[in-house]
Amino acid sequence: MIVVEKVSKKFQLSRKQKREMRSRTNQNAIWAVSGVSFTCQPGRIFSLLGPNGAGKTTALRMIATMLIPTEGSISVCGYHTVNNSREVRRKIGFLTGNTGLYARLTPEELVKYYARLNRMDTTVFEKRKSELFDLLDIHDFANRRIGKLSSGMKQKVSIARTMIHDPEVVVFDEPTVGLDVITSRSIIQLIKNCKEQGKTVILSTHIMGEVSLLSDDLAIIHNGRLLYNNSFENFKLRLSASTVEDEFIRIIEEAPGNTRTASGPNKED
Repeated sequence: MIVVEKVSKKFQLSRKQKREMRSRTNQNAIWAVSGVSFTCQPGRIFSLLGPNGAGKTTALRMIATMLIPTEGSISVCGYHTVNNSREVRRKIGFLTGNTGLYARLTPEELVKYYARLNRMDTTVFEKRKSELFDLLDIHDFANRRIGKLSSGMKQKVSIARTMIHDPEVVVFDEPTVGLDVITSRSIIQLIKNCKEQGKTVILSTHIMGEVSLLSDDLAIIHNGRLLYNNSFENFKLRLSASTVEDEFIRIIEEAPGNTRTASGPNKED
């Protein structure tokens, strides 16, 4: 389970960033996330939506202990992300579309390295690796250097690395961006498998077809604040527009202006 309670994140701006953002702010700091609260339940897929610069990636990185909240608290499987960050990392897998990989290693070597970081038993590792390599069709390039692989192959390796320790909580941040249909389908199947296994899943995506296919719960974030937080079924029942995509756009366009919040200093979402 993930519990996010009244979380905010403030970034200090450099001189260069202030010059670049002169038209949007004259302050020395900006709030990328402001007063956000939500809960992600085991066995359900929680989709976090928002336009670029909304605060999605900042929120996900705080959940994954990569960033420390300025205000509020986050717990993962009962562990506080700041006070018990090591325990959280053991419980969580974080997948993003632009994860860096070690180019000189092979997929086999990289996955084994992360298994050792998580102190996996050798027998458990071999079984888990075989299952993931089968699901993602990695065996054919398992011993090629990662630097020589295609983007789709690298994303599959990144997934295997994320999932090798069988985490209870999985964060998918734009997992299918820029990938071909076949690779995307493998990732979608993996997300479904995580739900069936009772894992807590949080998904951020711009692809509305994935939202409709996978979501149990839904939150919409814009300018760092939540505009919607409820089940996806309730979202569909309250549609004012003709499609899920049109309803999402309507909610964003009708959101009140907020001068306190904005995208992070690196313009991440």
